Amino acid sequence: MSLLFLAHRIPFPPDRGDKIRGFHILQYLAKRTPVHLVAFADDAADLDPPAAFTDMLASCTILPRGKSQKLAAVEALASGKPVSLTAFASPAMQSAVDRIVPQVSGIYCFSGQMAQYLPADGPPVVMDFVDVDSAKFAGFADDARGPMRWMMRREAGLLGAFEHEIAARVSASLFVSQAEAALFRDGGANGQILAVENGIDSVTFDPAAAFVDLPGGIRSGKTRLIVFTGQMDYRPNIDAVTWFARDILPLVRQRRAAQFAIVGRAPPPAVQALAGDHVIVTGAVDDVRGWVAAADVCVAPLKLARGIQNKVLEAMAMARPVVASTAAAEGIDHADTIRVAGSTQAFADQVLALLDAPQTAARLGSAARAQVIARYGWDARLAPLDALLGLTA
Repeated sequence: MSLLFLAHRIPFPPDRGDKIRGFHILQYLAKRTPVHLVAFADDAADLDPPAAFTDMLASCTILPRGKSQKLAAVEALASGKPVSLTAFASPAMQSAVDRIVPQVSGIYCFSGQMAQYLPADGPPVVMDFVDVDSAKFAGFADDARGPMRWMMRREAGLLGAFEHEIAARVSASLFVSQAEAALFRDGGANGQILAVENGIDSVTFDPAAAFVDLPGGIRSGKTRLIVFTGQMDYRPNIDAVTWFARDILPLVRQRRAAQFAIVGRAPPPAVQALAGDHVIVTGAVDDVRGWVAAADVCVAPLKLARGIQNKVLEAMAMARPVVASTAAAEGIDHADTIRVAGSTQAFADQVLALLDAPQTAARLGSAARAQVIARYGWDARLAPLDALLGLTA
């Protein structure tokens, strides 16, 4: 038996949410059967992945994707397709997939954008949607105005219809949480719809592990450090840090000297503009664990979140106290080891409560790490794939 693993971006290095999930699934599958990876590159460096990654694969085909969002939108309007598909439409990718499909006995398709390449008559397919992307665009539409609202509603409708079409013809449709799977079912989707949750590498994300310490001079005196981590050109993350920096942090600073660190690569101008006396915008860092370990509190103030937030699991694994929005906490079996807040004032109050009681915060962080170890090991989370794909360890 062998598999084609089809992905919208190469799942390496595993340094952002979708790449973390993709990498661990790919690694899990490659331990059990030969796997042929076909994926797009995010940048030029992705076109030549290191041997440490490719050695586990039967073959590795990485293709550039240089289509602009503007061109993808024009193609979408002309063709009646969602932008999510036209942005990833590529004759070269279709040729690569067509070349590999006759060699494999199954396909693992990672992310709905890549389902357009699935053969009409081919080997069994497990479709990992991860999140219900159409619901994400519906949420964007609620917050948008004018032509952008129309565009987001169009995207939600067309993409939702495509997701349902794919689900009806694959062996199984996977989602990152039970909540996402239920949302998909409730939206009228048919077929076998299952949740395969994200895990966490609790050996790597361990406060006792060796990692790069926080740069010197970041902390001074009694100033407390509040940390957010994430890919910073992702709209929900942009909205989250903007809300925290502009609305929540001032409430915290009325009682406590605190600074807020926004840690993650590709911060757009809107995020860079938040930097100031009390807000640090790091851009890409070599090792996010140093920032997480140094945090007095880690925050996840996402107003729109889909699935399981890796940033929350990572902070829990690092034994840090976490305050998350209702949306960011949804889908995580945290057993009350993180604090959840819905409003601006409630979020500030929860952060302050942890800053005011460091011993309580430390106990909460320790309990969070214990919960992650007990509940979110990758092998345990991915075990259902064995039966779905007919694999053996």
